[in-house]
Amino acid sequence: MPDLFETMENCRAMRRLKPDPVPDELVAKILQAGTCAPSGGNAQKWRFMVLKDRKVKEAVTVWYKKAYDEIIGPRYASIAPPPGVSPEKFKRQHDAVHYLTDHFADAPVWIVACLEDGASPGPSAGASIYPAVQNMVLACRAVGLGTTLTNRHMIYQKEVDKALGLPDGVHSYAILPIGYPMGRFGPVKRAPLDAVVYQDKWGVPYRA
Repeated sequence: MPDLFETMENCRAMRRLKPDPVPDELVAKILQAGTCAPSGGNAQKWRFMVLKDRKVKEAVTVWYKKAYDEIIGPRYASIAPPPGVSPEKFKRQHDAVHYLTDHFADAPVWIVACLEDGASPGPSAGASIYPAVQNMVLACRAVGLGTTLTNRHMIYQKEVDKALGLPDGVHSYAILPIGYPMGRFGPVKRAPLDAVVYQDKWGVPYRA
């Protein structure tokens, strides 16, 4: 069992995945990690769909790719690299995002994270689902599987939820495409703490 901090520091988004089958016992382990997360009032209104059906994945990918073509791709092409990322590495990241878009349905397993949140989900709904998603991301890393948290599909959430066959009052908030990674895990690239942390007052550097 790797050190938790080491796991977090090396939990790189893996967007290039092999099509090899993923054992069901590992998927169950990942799901169990998700259900260990907190939720508002411990209501546990999360629901997780394990998706292997190629036809359903392809139906969702239509909207996933449409969101890339119309919004995500042009955005990547027009913005500067984030803190701690060189232009070359940012270009590789964009290439990986493009690759995932073209091979989204090829990921052997998807975990679709949903909430039973009624007809009008509020802005705080994510507080009851994204901790579970992050638990599953870390669990994937711990067992040697690659994934990335993607919620691009929410640009066309109504159409995707219909393609997934979700009932009224249930909405999808994230999709984790899971598989064995083609590349290697490695340290994540982030801005240093003194660039993003303030103390007591906005703009005052964190003294520690």
